[in-house]
Amino acid sequence: MSESFDQDYRLGELLGRGQFGAVYKCFSVSTGKDFAVKIIDKFSGCFDRRLVYSEIKLTLLTASENPRSIQIHQVYEDITAVYLILDLCTGPDLFDRIASHGPFFESEAAALITELVEAIAECHRRGIAHRDIKPENILRLLLADFGCAAQFEKGARTLMGKVGTPAYAAPEVMAGETYDEKVDVWSAGVVLYLMLGWTLPFNGETVDEIVAAIQKGDPVRFPKEFFPWLSRGAEDLIEQMLARDPAKRLSAEQVLSELPSL
Repeated sequence: MSESFDQDYRLGELLGRGQFGAVYKCFSVSTGKDFAVKIIDKFSGCFDRRLVYSEIKLTLLTASENPRSIQIHQVYEDITAVYLILDLCTGPDLFDRIASHGPFFESEAAALITELVEAIAECHRRGIAHRDIKPENILRLLLADFGCAAQFEKGARTLMGKVGTPAYAAPEVMAGETYDEKVDVWSAGVVLYLMLGWTLPFNGETVDEIVAAIQKGDPVRFPKEFFPWLSRGAEDLIEQMLARDPAKRLSAEQVLSELPSL
């Protein structure tokens, strides 16, 4: 194994592009095995070495002996970029699955959300909050993209920063308050709502309108046009996952104990 990505791997097709870089398919020259590589451009204007290596550290901490998380296999760096060699997850992410599938039956959604919440709970057991749970970051039901993740002190609201994706972010995040790991439970609750109703609980035409809807304080509603057959049990679970007061919001472990009743 050399110290150069270009010597050890061959770059393939573009899989996706984000604010901090792009993800490509690649394969190992020595083994022929396929991987994904996240290439973080140092000249993008968004490069922050501290954040990049925090993402690497937290991904490694989460992925160790954890089948629910994307694994980092190698890291390379040269004068132009940082290269993260990751598991290749073929097939659509959860967002694409929802878009093509339409609303899920409760039993289907419960099976999928259980795997997601198990991944979140394992992160929390390790003292890591993901802070950007959304369908696009759920690849073959593996939790991906720890670029917003942070370590937290259990039992304390020590996390800070308006991070993540607004439509899935908890109100305390958008308000600029300190918060705890339960922001991930809020995000998972939004994902579950989307899976069952094919719509978001807090909508708007712009990011500002979405944030305003989240912060307004209205209770979660389940319009019959989107949720014609939703059970009272599913409503109760989503309401508890989307509790505005973090002290009243379920933990990931509590969500797991409630899901079998769906």
